[in-house]
Amino acid sequence: MAEFEDNKKSLAQEYDASQIQVLEGLEAVRKRPGMYIGATSAAGLHHLVWEIVDNSIDEALAGFASEITISIEEDNSIIVKDNGRGIPVDIQANTGRPAVETVYTVLHAGGKFGGGGYKVSGGLHGVGASVVNALSKKLTVQVHKNGQIHQITFERGDIIDELTVVGETDKQGTIVQFWPDPEIFTETVIFEFEKLNVRVRELAFLNKGLNISITDKRPEKEIVNQYHYEGGIKSYVEYLNQNKKPLFEDIVYVEGEQDDIQVEVALQYTDGYHTSLFSFANNIHTYEGGTHESGAKTALTRVINDYAKRSKIMKENEENLTGEDVREGLTLVLSIKHPNPQFEGQTKTKLGNSEARTITDRLFSSMLEKFLMENPQTAKRIVEKGILAARARLAAKRAREVTRKKSGLEISNLPGKLADCSSKNPEVSELFIVEGDSAGGSAKQGRSRIFQAILPIRGKILNVEKASLDRILANEEIRSLFTAMGTGFGAEFDVSKARYHKLVIMTDADVDGAHIRTLLLTLFYRYMRPLVEAGYVYIAQPPLFQVKQGKKEVYLQSQEELDEYLTTIPTSPKPSVQRYKGLGEMDAEQLWETTMNPENRRFAQVSVDDAIDADNVLSMLMGEKVEPRRNFIQENAEYVENLDV
Repeated sequence: MAEFEDNKKSLAQEYDASQIQVLEGLEAVRKRPGMYIGATSAAGLHHLVWEIVDNSIDEALAGFASEITISIEEDNSIIVKDNGRGIPVDIQANTGRPAVETVYTVLHAGGKFGGGGYKVSGGLHGVGASVVNALSKKLTVQVHKNGQIHQITFERGDIIDELTVVGETDKQGTIVQFWPDPEIFTETVIFEFEKLNVRVRELAFLNKGLNISITDKRPEKEIVNQYHYEGGIKSYVEYLNQNKKPLFEDIVYVEGEQDDIQVEVALQYTDGYHTSLFSFANNIHTYEGGTHESGAKTALTRVINDYAKRSKIMKENEENLTGEDVREGLTLVLSIKHPNPQFEGQTKTKLGNSEARTITDRLFSSMLEKFLMENPQTAKRIVEKGILAARARLAAKRAREVTRKKSGLEISNLPGKLADCSSKNPEVSELFIVEGDSAGGSAKQGRSRIFQAILPIRGKILNVEKASLDRILANEEIRSLFTAMGTGFGAEFDVSKARYHKLVIMTDADVDGAHIRTLLLTLFYRYMRPLVEAGYVYIAQPPLFQVKQGKKEVYLQSQEELDEYLTTIPTSPKPSVQRYKGLGEMDAEQLWETTMNPENRRFAQVSVDDAIDADNVLSMLMGEKVEPRRNFIQENAEYVENLDV
């Protein structure tokens, strides 16, 4: 005890002011970049672009900019240009330095604070420009203002060329060019055009009338995409429904403002079964929803029920339609502009302002009521769709009981199908969904029974994109999967109850296998999406070829790997090449060694980089419309590898 007290005194003496580290200027950003941009991976790299673009968008929101251009240069630097007012170049009182220098060298410096520069602004942190500067090996700002071109250059956050006038101009605006620092972004400094393109298009939808373009100037990649939507989020709904069949032609659009909070809602119903609801606050996609989304949902449910009773489509004593009922087949985009947004949630993409709920509800309600009254035929179709959804929900409720577990997994629900693992720890447990009884048998024999479970499925499951919930739950294969995972599904899904943290699709490397894989991914995205977002879904990558030469056996994933390997081995004795058309051609030991053994196997992790585009692609590939699917196949046929018809 005495020794412990001595140690305490020693530690207390050691911990003094000399141990407090003060990081000067932008040094803190370079020391802990993840605190400012989330990560130094590819996601963090692309985040740099949006920190600069957000500043230009703010100029557009304030009514001072109408054009924004983004380009990936040949040297993989980024140039962002706008025709706004130009960052101020006069002396900033507190620092005694030019304002543009302050913006790029001092954290939390800019026009977004105090309400003086911008009424509404985007961006989550308000630290964008200086953070990008700190994490760039070089950054140049050029300001066109008052007939002069002002320029300042930095390296890793330090000024190397002071602000000077470098020419004359008859334009105004800001041009920023930066080169990401490979010392920070060790994983990659190469920008992905499509990742940037998706967000640029989204910004164009969210800011009606804005001209925004993105160009890739790198060799062999030259492309220019220009976006301009006078319809704003109304055009967005039209885009989202391009591969769906609308229930009515017109897109409902409402907008209003109260207490400096602007609200826009656009919606259209389709004949499908899934809800596509996307909400935004100050151009930020609020993936986790929030108060504005709650207000819109509440208004929609209440207004449709009130109209249904008032117009006698439903009787007064009839049970109200639920939110789930009235949202079936709905595509809705909600965008609010708030002068002081408060974000919360794990990823800071959930709006927390309580007044946003009330104002969104009030504005949306009044305008939706007016629309329904003025369009009785359309209103009737909306209500009738909700009534059909309610009937399907009640039928599904009866079927749902089959998938619920009373205590642990009820094996009686899965006769002869699930071969469970002995581990009860979800973090190490894996569930393989295996196509066919033959491969399922090999997988059961070859697996590690401690942490690997096998669920064979027969043939192609139901296409959930074209099915109501009661039909989905009537499908035995789907019920088996829901029950095995233990998470529930759809609105009741709880990812924390997942019995396995690896859900592995293992199908044959042919057309049928690819189709089954697509059907399963559609099911996961539509009804078990948190599994995908949590990174729990994987696709097994079984080998396509086995090369035998004497006693040596090598397994290869693709034709390219095979061709390359054959050039590296001696021609005596002659190698024997086997092409695997299905998993059933492998015995248990081969399947374990090539596809299931953690030391050798290859898995592709499934992720949803952009939920809106994923929603659109699934609707196109799995929906009712044939023409968009045919066009997609024709345009992408040349990229198909290992096609085995």
